[in-house]
Amino acid sequence: MIRLTEKIEHRRAPSSTVLETEGLRRRFDKFVAVDSLDISVKQGEVFGLLGPNGAGKSTVIKMLTTLLPPSGGRAYLAGYDIARQPENVRKSIGYVPQALSADGSLTGYENLLIFAKLYNIASKRRQRCIQDVLAFMNLQDVQHRLVRTYSGGMIRKLEIAQSILHQPQVLFLDEPTVGLDPIARATVWQLVQQLREEFGTTIFLTTHFLEEADNLCDQVVIMNRGQVVVTGAPSDLKASLEKDNATLDDVFIHYTGDQLASGVSYRETARNRRTAERLG
Repeated sequence: MIRLTEKIEHRRAPSSTVLETEGLRRRFDKFVAVDSLDISVKQGEVFGLLGPNGAGKSTVIKMLTTLLPPSGGRAYLAGYDIARQPENVRKSIGYVPQALSADGSLTGYENLLIFAKLYNIASKRRQRCIQDVLAFMNLQDVQHRLVRTYSGGMIRKLEIAQSILHQPQVLFLDEPTVGLDPIARATVWQLVQQLREEFGTTIFLTTHFLEEADNLCDQVVIMNRGQVVVTGAPSDLKASLEKDNATLDDVFIHYTGDQLASGVSYRETARNRRTAERLG
């Protein structure tokens, strides 16, 4: 099991707000991708950002991780302004994008060593940090294998390991289980819970698997057309429909409609993804 030997600087009490936005906006010429976003995330919370394709989720994550400057409004992460103090924000976060972030031509250990250097982890601590995250992810036995020989689940575990080497306060996971089989998905769910419960890591995730959000998230925000349409705990949102055995799928469809940006229904998209998982 990973042992975090040092506390990250600026660590706040579990009840404090670690991420907050105030009227956050992003325009691309005349198109408003994110319009007046107001969200608040507490330390140690698992927070889910949901919405149809094109709702603005990826733009939000790019702004919060300092990859894209906002067009207006403010956002603070670990007490730092994302626009004015981006370097401090980057030191406080980990980010696992949808796109592959591990180099298949290197071993798992070599990938982690590169990230340790990028995070400026002192040379005397690197080996300890790398071995700790390998143990936490149960990847010790494959650390010297080329990543291109890993399964999809193993690659995702390595990518999460890369992102937590420097003990971030907030970990961003963008569609963390897309393309994974059910066993690998369950493993990622378990890792998310462990990071939150054992180390107080705040998890900010996006997902199209609403069962995933229902099981993992303390709070969810559903966006549509760049704006927040509803926010709350999954249980409260389901109860608000006043429908027997309501699911988060029902909540999603109620507030966004049944058509995704692609023109394909949400239910059909979810069914197609489940079929793809079964077929491997």
